[in-house]
Amino acid sequence: MSEPWFVLSPCGTSLLTYNADQNERSLVNKFANYKTYKDIPSDEADLLSAVIKRAGEAMATADDHYAAARSAELNAITKLYQGRPGSQQHFHQLLCTDTWLGEITAGMVADWLRKQGYTVDVKRQPDLQTADLQAFQLALSELVRWCHETLPGYQQNSYRIIFNLTGGFKSVQGFLQTMAMFYADETVYVFETGQALLRIPRVPISINAEDTVCRHLNIFRRLASGLEIADTLTIPETLLMQLDNKVTLSPWGDLVWEQTKDRIYAKQLYSPPSTKLRFGEKFQDNIPKLPPERLVQINERMDQLARHLETNGHYNPRSLDFKKLRRPVALLSTHEMDAWSDQDAKRLFGHYEEDIFVLDRLAAALH
Repeated sequence: MSEPWFVLSPCGTSLLTYNADQNERSLVNKFANYKTYKDIPSDEADLLSAVIKRAGEAMATADDHYAAARSAELNAITKLYQGRPGSQQHFHQLLCTDTWLGEITAGMVADWLRKQGYTVDVKRQPDLQTADLQAFQLALSELVRWCHETLPGYQQNSYRIIFNLTGGFKSVQGFLQTMAMFYADETVYVFETGQALLRIPRVPISINAEDTVCRHLNIFRRLASGLEIADTLTIPETLLMQLDNKVTLSPWGDLVWEQTKDRIYAKQLYSPPSTKLRFGEKFQDNIPKLPPERLVQINERMDQLARHLETNGHYNPRSLDFKKLRRPVALLSTHEMDAWSDQDAKRLFGHYEEDIFVLDRLAAALH
């Protein structure tokens, strides 16, 4: 059996504009960034609803040729299959803008693919629209994290990762083209003639920025955790952006961080990224014996704990699970949290000294 595919396709509004006259296309473009139906004046919303209904009815009985002619996304997908049905193991991830028309159009593409027997998911990415540059950059940063968290799992299960960049908005396409160099096995486009499928295999590439991240590790850790920093003058400005008068990593900064973090974290246990957290005298005694993957987890947990402490406990994800012990234990520990929670589960124990949390030890969970 051939390998299953994971096909990521950003979606635009070509399905709507194809089935619209000039006035209706102008309306689609005018309201492309509106988030809900209710945001649009009722008379113009009614006209758009008519366009949507017409497109939906046309797609309900569309064959491959008709679908390819009316949808940029499906134009590439049908050519990818070369007129033959693909494996039902293939998974199609549609990425739409954070808009009413974007989600509606992606939904119609998804319905057509499901009728062909494929598993489909529509991801409406929050803030992915072009009306607000800061929000758009934030959405791209979230896309970096989503790719980093999602795609390796499919690769480990022998999926071929394909980025279909024929549809969607140019601003999104350009960013995903860069992302494809790190996460996709292949990128596909429909060539200018609309008939030929251009296939670009993955070129082995890595970001040579590990030295930069290592030199400024505490800054990267804090920015990646959403914490404030005092000085960024030594960080390349392309890796940073201003968001609500606060410095954060840009989408490119996030990409650099995600591509280098695990390699760096696997080398050793690093000092905490917050002055509200410190290691006790005996805490590091058993840490150097840990394998690289556990060092990564411990360093990540330090980032989460720092954020927990600096937000007065408001940040406490399940992977951290910071809580007070029901009964006191040795080494004055009063609180515990997850180090990792697989079959060899371990907990971190510590106590407060005034407003600083001191880590005492890494040990098995208490029962």
